[in-house]
Amino acid sequence: MNMAIPEKKLRAPSTNGNMEKQPFNLLSVPAIKKFMQSRWYPGIFQWIVIVVFSYIVFKLVAGTANPSKNFGTTMTWVLWWPIIPILFIALGRFWCAICPFGKLSDIVRKLVGSERPMPKFLRKYGIWLIDLFFILITYSDHVWGIVESPRGSGYLLLILVTMVVATSVFYERRTFCKTLCFLGGLAGNYSRAGSLELRGTPDICKSCKSQSCFKGSEKAEGCPMFQYVRTMDSSADCNVCGNCIKNCPNDSIRLSFRKPTKELWFIKNPKLEHAALAAVIMGIVFVQNITMLEIWGEILEKIGSITGTSSYIINFTIAYVISMALPIVLLLGTAKLASKMGMADTVKRNFIRFGYAIIPLDLAGHLGHNLFHVITEGKAIWYNSLTVLGVENYPGSLALLPTSSVQLLQYAIIAVGFAGSIFTVYKMGNKSAFKSMLPIYGLMLLLAVINIYLFSLPMSHRV
Repeated sequence: MNMAIPEKKLRAPSTNGNMEKQPFNLLSVPAIKKFMQSRWYPGIFQWIVIVVFSYIVFKLVAGTANPSKNFGTTMTWVLWWPIIPILFIALGRFWCAICPFGKLSDIVRKLVGSERPMPKFLRKYGIWLIDLFFILITYSDHVWGIVESPRGSGYLLLILVTMVVATSVFYERRTFCKTLCFLGGLAGNYSRAGSLELRGTPDICKSCKSQSCFKGSEKAEGCPMFQYVRTMDSSADCNVCGNCIKNCPNDSIRLSFRKPTKELWFIKNPKLEHAALAAVIMGIVFVQNITMLEIWGEILEKIGSITGTSSYIINFTIAYVISMALPIVLLLGTAKLASKMGMADTVKRNFIRFGYAIIPLDLAGHLGHNLFHVITEGKAIWYNSLTVLGVENYPGSLALLPTSSVQLLQYAIIAVGFAGSIFTVYKMGNKSAFKSMLPIYGLMLLLAVINIYLFSLPMSHRV
C-alpha cells in the first residue's frame, strides 16, 4: 500500500524555523518533467540561440557601421541587454543554460577538451575575476564606445568566444562560465533575488550514494557549474540546465517558483565579493545614467580643472572610480553606524550581510536605465529585423513613447526595487532592534532617491 503523503500537503521547516508549505514542484507536471529529462532540453533552445548569435556577430563585423541601422547592435544592446535582468528575475540563470558560450564550451570539450581540473587560482579568485571583467567591459564601452560601434561589439564577442574555446580545450566543465564570464557575477546576484529555484529534497539526497547530479551519468554530464544539489542552497550558480534532473536516480530534484528576494533574507554564508559587487553595480548604474545627462560635459570640465588635463580617458576614469566607490563608502559608513547604534554583528559582517539587500535596487536601476533605451530606440528592433528579409524602411524617430512616459515607468520600477530592498532589510534584521536598523533603511532610501533624481533629468539618446 502506498503511504506517501500527497505533495501538496508536504511541509518543510523554513530557514527561520517555522513550518511552511512546500512550493509547487513544476516537475510534478508530467509534460514539464518529460521535456526537461529529454535531449530536447535545453538543446532546442541552445541551437536556436547559437544560430541567431552567429548571425548577430556576422552583422556586427560585416554589416553597416551605423549602430541605429545595424541588426547586430540592435539585437544585442537594445533588445538582449535589457531583457537579461528580466530573465534573471523570472527564470533564474536560465539564460546561462541556453547561452551560445555555454553550448560552444560543450562542443569544444567534447571534440578536443582535455578535461583538466579547474586551476586552484580560478577556483579561489574566479568570482573576483568575474567582477573585474564586468567593470572593465563597462569601462571600455565608455572609453572606446563599444556599444555605439558595431565593429567594437563584434570584436568584443569574438574575444569572448576565443576565451571560451581556450578554457574549454584545457579545463573541465564550464570553467569559463564559472570563473571568467563577465555576466556571471551579475547573473549570480540577480538570480538570488529571482523567482525560480532548483533544489534537491533533503530527505532523499542525504541517503544518495550515486552523487550523479555532480558526477554525471550516461544520460548527461555532471553539473557544469560544479554544484552538488544535495548541499545547494542558492540559485546563484544554478543554470537550470536540467542535467541533474536527467541524472538523478531518486527523483529528488524540485523546480519551483518562490517569492522574489526570498533567498536574500537568509543568506547562510554571505561573501564579501558578492556584497561588494552589489554596491559596485549600483555605482555603475549611476555612471551609466550620469554620462547620458546634459550636465555630463560640465562634470568632465570640473574634473579636468582639478586634474589639469582635458583627456577624456583620465577624467572619465576618475568619475567612474568615484561612482563605484560611492555606494561602497556609503555601505561601509552605514555598517559602522548600525554597529554603534546597537547592531550585534561586526562592521564587516554588517557590510557583507546588508550589501545583499542592495540587489533589488540594482535590478531596478538596471531595468530603469535599459527601459529608456528600449522605449526610445525600440522601433529599431522591428525595422532592423525587417532588413534580414531585405526590407529597408527607417522611421524618423525610433521612440515608442515620449520621454515623459518613460520617466514615470522608471519611477515605478525604482519604487518596486526600493520596496524589495526595504523588505529584504526587514527580513534580514527581524531580530535586531529597530533603532539599529535605521541606518540600513536610510541607505536604501538614499540610493532610491539618487536613482529617481538621475532619472528625472533629461537624458540623451544613444542612437
